[in-house]
Amino acid sequence: MSDIHDFKDLKIWQKGIDIAEKCYFLTKSFPRDELYGMVQQIRKSAASIPANIAEGYGRRSTAEYIRFLNIAQGSVNELETHIILSERVKLCEQKHIEQIISLLREESRMIIALIKKLEK
Repeated sequence: MSDIHDFKDLKIWQKGIDIAEKCYFLTKSFPRDELYGMVQQIRKSAASIPANIAEGYGRRSTAEYIRFLNIAQGSVNELETHIILSERVKLCEQKHIEQIISLLREESRMIIALIKKLEK
């Protein structure tokens, strides 16, 4: 952990940023009438993942950090739901969401592992 100077050094935060970036690019191809619908929902939940990891890292207590990690985990689940629904209603193709879904599953495992480590 000695190489960690701030939240941007956390692999869990970096992966969250990668996910958010991919979601922004994915939603660029969505129909314009979804701008305030699914596009907004996907982008908001995607940005919420690294934002909550960063906010929790900056808190003064482990309990608060864990609370924000749990919020980030909720955003992972929310984002996966929006992406799956987007594919099902034909806003995007499965091949365009497979990598994001895979990254979300990795991120979820990392968040859960960090929570367990902090709880000890």
